[in-house]
Amino acid sequence: MGWKTLDDMDLNGKRVLVRVDINVPIVDGVVTDSTRIRRIAPTVRDILAAGGKPILLAHFGRPGGERRENLSLNQLVPTLERAFETRVLFAADCVGAGAEAAADALQPGEVLLLENTRFHAAETKNDPDLAAGMARLGEVYCNDAFSAAHRAHSSTEAIARLLPACAGRLMQAELEALESALGQPQRPVTAVVGGAKVSTKLELLGNLIEKVDHLVIGGGMANTFLVAKGLPVGISLAERIMKDTAAEILAKAEAAGCEIILPVDIVVAKKFEAHAEHETLPADQCPEDGMILDAGPESLARIIEVFANSKTLIWNGPLGAFELEPFDAATNAAALKAAAMTRSGQLISVAGGGDTVAALNASGAAGDFTYISTAGGAFLEWMEGKTLPGVAALEQ
Repeated sequence: MGWKTLDDMDLNGKRVLVRVDINVPIVDGVVTDSTRIRRIAPTVRDILAAGGKPILLAHFGRPGGERRENLSLNQLVPTLERAFETRVLFAADCVGAGAEAAADALQPGEVLLLENTRFHAAETKNDPDLAAGMARLGEVYCNDAFSAAHRAHSSTEAIARLLPACAGRLMQAELEALESALGQPQRPVTAVVGGAKVSTKLELLGNLIEKVDHLVIGGGMANTFLVAKGLPVGISLAERIMKDTAAEILAKAEAAGCEIILPVDIVVAKKFEAHAEHETLPADQCPEDGMILDAGPESLARIIEVFANSKTLIWNGPLGAFELEPFDAATNAAALKAAAMTRSGQLISVAGGGDTVAALNASGAAGDFTYISTAGGAFLEWMEGKTLPGVAALEQ
């Protein structure tokens, strides 16, 4: 990896511009989930411990280049102070004389939060002049926002070329986890890809079949592949117009030596609702009015067998309608198997994506995975083999 970490930088007495993702949900002025704030705390604390002065750059919501008070970062100050256990000052802009004065006045042990970068329309255009204005506030740049690294913005890409740059602890953990899973993995490697649509994950599937030994396909995506194999899926969620594409993926996987694992038995209901009356059938016997909502026990047994013979697991998307009991059974059981293998040191397990995180949390398996990414778009683009501008800029 060609990027530096905080350990490679001289931070003592230096103002450190830290790009963070603190785009947290707020209801009536109260932060309802502070996970993202808690995850950047180690970076801030390590900078303070090294004698540095953290200055936080962040976006919040989609203000479209306009100053909107309901999207001001000022409302996060109390939550940040609790997470960092120190004083957090606030500057009403991220560039300009006021911000520069606040940065100059920052004392050891204090943190400065700058106003929403997206109050400037130039931010999302990766404007070099805006980046230069930000760069004047610091002497070192630290990017700790992997979740924004797939965007070439002034505060994520252009600024990294203007100051000595490094990755923060969260960015470092994310990149190391992904490198261990896809860059230099321990083999055999298995990937689980679920979710509703093949069309949204074509690039992901195309990249994975070249890099993994086993590819488990679940959720609505699996139904599209069943259609491609000529099997009935009733009224199940499936992209029937994508059946030729799915067939091409199956052929490419075979040529690449990647085994694709599809359901061999299915859990079928007539209604999409919790505890709907259901039955388990062979994968080729879905009735015309049936809806496939989960993988069956034989499918689950095959997935667990594959896990048992794997060294690395990458997971994106559930195996069934995990939000509805009992159609969460396959996802939960597979997740708990992966968690147990990780806990015993048999497996490196990396997961990411919104539904994935929710499913693994619901199963109780999340705490034992090697790494779970909260970055949606950036995680997927990395898995698709794309270059992330915010990461590439750190390698300059």
